[in-house]
Amino acid sequence: MVRSAVTISLVEEARGGPFVFHGSLEDACRQAAELGFDAIELFAPSAAAIQDLPLRRLLAEYHLRLAAVGTGAGMVRHGLHLCDPDADRRQAAERFIADIIEAAAVVDAPAIIGSMQGRWEAAEGRDAAVGRLRAAMERLGARAAGHGQKLIYEPLNRYETNVAVTLEQGMQLLDPLPDEHVVLLADLFHMNIEEADPAQALRRAGQRVGHVHFVDSNRQAAGRGHLNFHAIADALRDIGYGGYASAEAFPVPDSRTAAAQTMEMFCGVFR
Repeated sequence: MVRSAVTISLVEEARGGPFVFHGSLEDACRQAAELGFDAIELFAPSAAAIQDLPLRRLLAEYHLRLAAVGTGAGMVRHGLHLCDPDADRRQAAERFIADIIEAAAVVDAPAIIGSMQGRWEAAEGRDAAVGRLRAAMERLGARAAGHGQKLIYEPLNRYETNVAVTLEQGMQLLDPLPDEHVVLLADLFHMNIEEADPAQALRRAGQRVGHVHFVDSNRQAAGRGHLNFHAIADALRDIGYGGYASAEAFPVPDSRTAAAQTMEMFCGVFR
């Protein structure tokens, strides 16, 4: 059964980004519970910030799970990424992600690598950069697996990366890695830009899909754009997907309305 989740950003530099709730974790958890969400997805400034949060108390109080934790603050705040040709900065990026994997595992959640994959530069070529990225994900995936978690890798659209922009390219990147360590994140906004048929792309990716960002074509709440969510839900059922459909969307016209719109669409196609 597909479960619902909604994003919460605690990163001040990401205010105005595609996260439904910004700011107060407790208020966001309260609203998520009131609207019937199963879980939250967290975008936090660092592993230390996660450790300082009253996450266990809030999740228990509001009967929520933690679906996943994003690592993108390493890029947003520090400009770190795993394709960086500078070894010191690349190692700092890997440490940043590793620390978040550890902090997320304490509350039984996986970590996501999205923007921190970075991009390759023409001066050095794709193969060298992708080789470094793949090696880092193999190490990070093994670390996650040691805590009983999977590492989640997200193909992005062409304006945000040049590494992997479709699920097929994501699978090619992950092919040499153990299936049980690293899975794909299917973000419907990015897929709307890059995939000829998002539903068919999901079917082709099959069991490698481990997380879904449930968002419309304009990066607003599901139902505010032109994506066919019934076709997408059918594809997810066809591949036996049982993970989260997490709303990573702009808070348009406001957070509460975006969250409620997401839940209405979620119930309409999955229940």
